[in-house]
Amino acid sequence: MTTVLIADDQPMQRFGFRLLLESQDDMTVVGEAANGTEAVRQVAAHHPDVVLMDIRMPGLDGIEATRRIIAAGARTRVLIITTFDLDEYAYDGLRAGASGFLVKDAQPEELLAGVRAVAAGDAVVAPSLTRRLLDTYVHHLPPPSRAVAPEDPRLTALTDREREILTVIGQGWTNTEIAERLHLAESTVKTHVGRVLAKTGARDRVQAVILAYDTGLAKPA
Repeated sequence: MTTVLIADDQPMQRFGFRLLLESQDDMTVVGEAANGTEAVRQVAAHHPDVVLMDIRMPGLDGIEATRRIIAAGARTRVLIITTFDLDEYAYDGLRAGASGFLVKDAQPEELLAGVRAVAAGDAVVAPSLTRRLLDTYVHHLPPPSRAVAPEDPRLTALTDREREILTVIGQGWTNTEIAERLHLAESTVKTHVGRVLAKTGARDRVQAVILAYDTGLAKPA
């Protein structure tokens, strides 16, 4: 059973999410929050598998709430719910530790699939779409303070091949594309990706893409 916390300042939005999620045999809603402060408190109390996190909420917003949840070391994963075309803070939410994002007008099956994917430890956003998001919003962030990317401690344990894999993950390549272009078996690619995540401490593929940007391995197109 996947447990979900809904954080949104709109009561009707929370009601709609709850109806959809609780219509599923493998999901249950353990709580609702109307702002980021309440979301952080309820995560600490209920330890949900997934938080559906709105970005724009009164008081503590969804980005800072996500940052605090992740910083606390919770196993809870955050799925940002945003209006992609209007919300310039989607990248900030991912950088704060969210495992992906969906638009509020997504189809019900997309939302359900997203919750299941995040709960399973996967990234919701396809690598190519993640790259598009980062390319669009990376200029909103200050440049990394590290002058030379290889000096970043998160990269020191990587082999040359793993560094190469992280670089192309940041460029938006899927596992299939990596296998074809680097002439590797797809099972080998999956092994390399798993090792990259483990060695860098990235929670999922989305965070690996962000790491590639932060360290200069990948750059906006």
